Amino acid sequence: MTPEPSKRPTRYLSGVQSSGRLHLGNYFGAIQNHIRLQDQGECFYFIANYHAMNTVQEASLLRDYTFGVAADYLALGLDPNKALLFRQSDVPEVNELAWILSTVTGMGLLERAHAYKDKVARGLAANVGLFFYPALMAADILIYHSDKVPVGQDQVQHIEMCRDMAGYFNNTFKKDVFKLPEAVLSEAPKVIGLTGGKMSKSDEASVIPIFGEPAEIKKKVMSIVTDSKGVAEPKDPDQNVIYLLYKLVAKPEEAAQVEKGFRQGGMGYGDAKKLLLAKLEEVFGGERREKRKKMDENPGLVEDVLIAGAQRARKAAAQTMEQVYEATGLPLSKIKKAMLDI
Repeated sequence: MTPEPSKRPTRYLSGVQSSGRLHLGNYFGAIQNHIRLQDQGECFYFIANYHAMNTVQEASLLRDYTFGVAADYLALGLDPNKALLFRQSDVPEVNELAWILSTVTGMGLLERAHAYKDKVARGLAANVGLFFYPALMAADILIYHSDKVPVGQDQVQHIEMCRDMAGYFNNTFKKDVFKLPEAVLSEAPKVIGLTGGKMSKSDEASVIPIFGEPAEIKKKVMSIVTDSKGVAEPKDPDQNVIYLLYKLVAKPEEAAQVEKGFRQGGMGYGDAKKLLLAKLEEVFGGERREKRKKMDENPGLVEDVLIAGAQRARKAAAQTMEQVYEATGLPLSKIKKAMLDI
């Protein structure tokens, strides 16, 4: 059986979709915090390739993006001896639990999902997978008896819905199988994209990939659109994409110097772009870039990490499902029971 939460370290759960290359928004919005948390508790990090299928429906792309997410995490400092990293699809019990949760969840709850409404408003096809997203996300969280789920403000409603579904299950079957997880709001700032909005995989022109080729990153940075103000003219750094990105990667004193140059005049856009490029290379180049290249050269190393992580994650999932079967009356067959002995 799963240890009582009070008898084990705090368990953190988070996932990242393999729906594109990871970018600066992913790093500063989530990955940086995930890596820090691996020293503070028990961390389960999964690559959400089931969720990604709502937007990525080309086999080779899904495989490449899934590998890329894993390789990026490892190159950026995730330690598989401290945190589990695994593919969502390697734990099929999560889909089983999602279905079971759907049998005790009213349509009205899913219809109120802000993310679903927003995506449909932006033109994404209103498929069942997109509508069902909160139920699968709830299963992702509950199947590992997660204590805390680091999320941005836009995901808080999904955690509330997850708590609702856990309550529906517990009340329906009169067993407290699931604890209610807590959302942990990220303090990370919103990362502005190169086109002025939020940096997002859905807008390739807006992103700076973490491990893009230097020539590609240079082209993206140097093409950031600016106004016509000259070097000597004062500029508003708070409305400047170059400065806002530089502030994320630079030391506070370095950012303060660039901010002063913009406000008082003397800092030109061209020089600011060069400073940003140099800082991006300093933070994500060098040892990190070399480590990332080794992942491409030795994909088996990445696969070994994912398999080891999935084995441990699936063991935890099977233990939870044993409780679910007992509560619902579903049979714990010999095949399912064998999963408990992995």
